[in-house]
Amino acid sequence: MATKKILLVDDTKLFLELEKNFLKLSPVRIFTASSGEEALEIARNEHPDLIFMDIHMPGMGGIACCREVKSDPELRTIPVVMVSSCGKEEDLEQCRQAGCDGFLTKPVDRRLFLEKARTYLNTIERRGVRIPYTTEVSCKVDGYALPAVSADLSIGGAYLATDRPVTENTELTLAFTLHEPEETAIASKGRVAWINSGNNRRKPSLPAGFGVEFIELPEYAGAAVRAFVESRKPSG
Repeated sequence: MATKKILLVDDTKLFLELEKNFLKLSPVRIFTASSGEEALEIARNEHPDLIFMDIHMPGMGGIACCREVKSDPELRTIPVVMVSSCGKEEDLEQCRQAGCDGFLTKPVDRRLFLEKARTYLNTIERRGVRIPYTTEVSCKVDGYALPAVSADLSIGGAYLATDRPVTENTELTLAFTLHEPEETAIASKGRVAWINSGNNRRKPSLPAGFGVEFIELPEYAGAAVRAFVESRKPSG
């Protein structure tokens, strides 16, 4: 089976790197472009299986590029997901008129990005490598403290052990420390992705608690967590 191709289009390098990192565990070939003109050229040469495209870019913007892709008989079947920093209704309507297949808003949520990608490509891997890691985690939900201890850590989130009740999809802030090779304080927003408590525990091998997904993880923190996980993941 040929390796699937994904084209990421954004004039901001940080967002391109973030999206590339989301796809790190998926067996796909990634192309990047920083303008609509460049994206169109790559699309015609490589015929990607999926395109994620920023709306606002210098020169040819994402909407105009999407319109060109969808009007080309050789490219029109490629799914195009538009990405916007504001999500204005007029942007949505212009994207629909241009023929786009989906829409995401910035800051791009890892879970939503991968779910959207998997809508079109079943080879997309949504789970990240997890490593055992125990440290105290300070959480706040609506201003209230929720003490917890991490059981594991991944690039996209962590599992937190706590006896305090929480609700799925609750947003929170969390802070913890990576202790090696040097102490690095990590602070991020998060979302409760799944619950593992009560009578019907999804993973009895884990202590009562919940899985949390990082949201808006700062660049420095993302780099530190990534390096930490990569240095400790099993080889082979």
